[in-house]
Amino acid sequence: MSTESEPVVATVSELKPSMRNISIVFKVLEMTEPREVTSREDGQSHRIVDAKVGDKTGTVIVPLWDDAIERVKVGSTYKLENGYTGLFRSNLRLNIGRFGVISEATEEIADVNTSNDVSAVEHERVYRGRPSRGYGAPREESERGGYGGRGGGGYGGGRDRDRGRGGRGDRGRRGYD
Repeated sequence: MSTESEPVVATVSELKPSMRNISIVFKVLEMTEPREVTSREDGQSHRIVDAKVGDKTGTVIVPLWDDAIERVKVGSTYKLENGYTGLFRSNLRLNIGRFGVISEATEEIADVNTSNDVSAVEHERVYRGRPSRGYGAPREESERGGYGGRGGGGYGGGRDRDRGRGGRGDRGRRGYD
């Protein structure tokens, strides 16, 4: 059983946060100077360059890591397959990633729309899954339940400690007025 989805053939203006398996053709317009960063995963040092790339619909930033820096030249056109989008400091980035493949495109892009920079648009971070209200959550987010909340036991259980000695089920029992 395959879990791979069909590639999404996109233009720069169609890119949105959290897209996967993107196939896109772009021209490299400019690249920043390389900078050194330390990986949080393995603690190793890596070189990174931000490449501004675009097509006839707009521009976007593509972070290039280590060996990918030498494979990409300003003014050339490339095809990225199996890329993905993400947010860095609330701004959209087109990422090559571990499984992405970048190759020289067969056709050149002559004109690039530099007036539509999709990386300049600020996006709100979208969290997947259920919001955490447990251990370590700020108090205003964890008013009841969960580990670290004031409601007692995990998963939102326990009695309602904010409202006196017991919850609804405790009315009429001995020792509770």
